[in-house]
Amino acid sequence: MRDVVRSVSAAGALGALGKFGEMNALAANGNYKALVCVFMAGGNDGHNTVIPIHTGIQGADYATYAKGRSFLALPSAGLKTINNGSDVYGLHTQMPEIQALYNSGSAAVLANVGMLVKPTDRNSYNSPGNSAALPSALFSHSDQQGQWQTSNPTGLGSFGWGGGLADFMTSLNTGAAFPAATSTSGASLFCTGQSTFPASVPPGGTPILGVSQSAGNGLQQVLTFNNGMQMVQAANGNMQRGVNYANLLSNALSSISLSTVFPSGTPDAPNQLSPQLATVAKMIKAQPTLGLTRQIFFCQLGGFDTHGVQLATQDALLLQLSQAVGAFQQCMQSELGVGQQVTLFTASEFGRTLNPNGNTGTDHAWGSHHFIVGGAVQGGKFYGQFPTLQLGSLVDANQRGTLIPTTSVDQYAATLAKWFGVPSAQLGTLFPNLTANFGGQTLGFLG
Repeated sequence: MRDVVRSVSAAGALGALGKFGEMNALAANGNYKALVCVFMAGGNDGHNTVIPIHTGIQGADYATYAKGRSFLALPSAGLKTINNGSDVYGLHTQMPEIQALYNSGSAAVLANVGMLVKPTDRNSYNSPGNSAALPSALFSHSDQQGQWQTSNPTGLGSFGWGGGLADFMTSLNTGAAFPAATSTSGASLFCTGQSTFPASVPPGGTPILGVSQSAGNGLQQVLTFNNGMQMVQAANGNMQRGVNYANLLSNALSSISLSTVFPSGTPDAPNQLSPQLATVAKMIKAQPTLGLTRQIFFCQLGGFDTHGVQLATQDALLLQLSQAVGAFQQCMQSELGVGQQVTLFTASEFGRTLNPNGNTGTDHAWGSHHFIVGGAVQGGKFYGQFPTLQLGSLVDANQRGTLIPTTSVDQYAATLAKWFGVPSAQLGTLFPNLTANFGGQTLGFLG
């Protein structure tokens, strides 16, 4: 493995830039880009996240939704209305910030995306002996989380596609003093590359410097230091590199403040995503010191495994998501001036059944709807194919509204990678399944 650390001599330079110098230096770097993944762990219910009201798609209307959704249907009067051309949809009632971003053209919806080996419908899904054409261990949390993060539908894989992007962008980050890929939610498969070392930087923590051995392969080192950041270094590293990383980032972030208010929630229901995205914002602001032309971040909001009490649980979680993402985009656009250079996108291991279970919740399903947010997003529209919600249709794997994806994770990831700087001809290197089974097609939601 190559050692990504070239120098730590930039430590302390951030303080010399001053508040406006930091922002101007970052905005002036027109080649700078960052990707921010927000992973909704547990399998977010897309059916109550993006709801058809009246569209030109047969079976994609509020009446069909309400029939299949039964007692979990959200009242149409409270939905946050958005348009896709002449089609009218409603976002979940707790998502006014996402609604505003969509209506202003800074957010888009990607409909019915999920892990696929190749295009599949109900008939092929149920064909005997067709298991090789399907993702392995469908409906399993751990397997599908791994597959979404590696873009490998037939196994977990050892490296994430975010880490693969970091590997690919090594030449653009030459001389950087800090890893290109960072998780704010502990060690992340998504951020793990073959030749680059990811970092884990959770917000908060204790004012103590400690060193311990990480679990797993026994070759990682974990450092927790005064601002609560935890540095997880891959194999072939050494203690000194970890200390250098820790000192550099501690010095950089100690001089960083944000005027944007990231909603904290309430004492009984703290916003778990806001502090992660605030940490990401600070690291983006610290980019002149870290020397990174490309940055990749992984954040996680858990609790979406809603087998029971779904309405109240999803209300609280989507409120956190919407408020945190709204604040983050405001910070990128208005405070840091890098709205065009930072793209946030959502992910989750799978969606959930349209038809409820017997426990006021829903069960594991497959395809779902996701958001892409940022100044470069060709927003205010839907991408992919919004599905019919008629139970037992060609996009229903059973009779419960288990959506068979019509857009693959490969296409989703490759579209983000292309904007990030990977040439079209090289996308197949990162996403072999894209070329083999989806004709190399990307989705066009980024300019």
